[in-house]
Amino acid sequence: MPMKKEKLFNLIENSPTAFNCIHYLKNILKEHNFQEVVEQENWDLKDSLYFTTRNDASLIAFKIPANPDHFQIITTHCDTPSLELKPAGENIKENYLKYNIMPYGGLLNYGWLDHPLSLAGRVFIKKKNTFQSKIIDFQKTVAVVPSVAIHQNDKANSNLDLNMQTDLQPILNLSEKKEDFLKLLKDFLKLKKEETLCDYDLFFYNNTSPQTFGLKEDLLLSPRIDNLTSVSAAFESFIESDPKSISIFTTFNNEEIGSLTQEGADGSFLLDTLKRITTSLNIPLAQALAKSFIISSDNTHATHPNHPEYMDTTANAYLGKGFAIVKESSSTTNAYFSSLLKELCHQHKIPYQDSTAKNDLAGGSTLSGISLRHVSVTSIDVGIPELAMHSSLEVCSLKDYEALYQMMKIFYQTNITITKKGTTLS
Repeated sequence: MPMKKEKLFNLIENSPTAFNCIHYLKNILKEHNFQEVVEQENWDLKDSLYFTTRNDASLIAFKIPANPDHFQIITTHCDTPSLELKPAGENIKENYLKYNIMPYGGLLNYGWLDHPLSLAGRVFIKKKNTFQSKIIDFQKTVAVVPSVAIHQNDKANSNLDLNMQTDLQPILNLSEKKEDFLKLLKDFLKLKKEETLCDYDLFFYNNTSPQTFGLKEDLLLSPRIDNLTSVSAAFESFIESDPKSISIFTTFNNEEIGSLTQEGADGSFLLDTLKRITTSLNIPLAQALAKSFIISSDNTHATHPNHPEYMDTTANAYLGKGFAIVKESSSTTNAYFSSLLKELCHQHKIPYQDSTAKNDLAGGSTLSGISLRHVSVTSIDVGIPELAMHSSLEVCSLKDYEALYQMMKIFYQTNITITKKGTTLS
């Protein structure tokens, strides 16, 4: 577990945005001898290791064994709720240099007050006639969203109704010049004379380091637990597994804003990639998909110690009791795949728990549910339970993360075979 914890912490610290996450994962894949294939070029695939990316923000990696006939896929997402910079958003107010932001995803607003914020994402630089992207991360604290003191807002403890336009604007400096922000950015980039900063996709993020706590130090307090715990568990299990089918690891951008983007799960990225794999290997796509399985991994809500009334009357998820198999009206989980997955967990003594939502509290959409609009494959929704979801700091159990990783590794290494007589695990 210590090594897995170290890899999880490294991923969290190096993935403040989807762009940074993909950049980090690409380097690890190259270290493990994965070959990058580019969507704009021809693919000539063999039984080997590959990965491809789209828009610098989503990634699909795959292992092709000898004589494969189906896919075993795990989908995750690498974006997280944060404060996205609006274009030309720098402004001066009351002698503060502020930056106008827009909410990326469903923020738990008060969870972003008074925390250290850094800046990361992607910039585009023009050199002569060529435009190139550059992934950046300031790492140090550059901003904060200050709360209003209780002396000035005596209703803060009874009615904290935060307005996204006025209450969550970060301050960067004491300044009288709007140009100070661009100067900060250009100084960080160290642009040469022939280089021009064109535009950027940048986000303020909580740059607190992940840390364990609790009497046994088995709880995690960290930014971006949703959903980098799923990314880490899936990625590490994928790297370490020795599959019998075509194993696929995916991490998508834009889940937090609906996934309907060029590189999101509601785009064509996964289907396009599966088509190119089967075409190159001369495998019938429809036949391969009919034999395939997708695990969609995204976190779910743990029972809250102070507010159990928000949970269902049965099948609740608890910290430290294993990963959750999530079944909601909007999920793709059914008894077929859950029976297979539970059997694998029983065989390998991996703790899991069933999780359902309270009927009068709506749940969100899931990655596999979105992907099924394009790729019809047997699917299931899983994830680890957490507290304070979509705050800038969240809480989970490292035991649950370990269970998720162990299950995913077994899934990748198990050959799931469908015949007229039924389904077998080997």
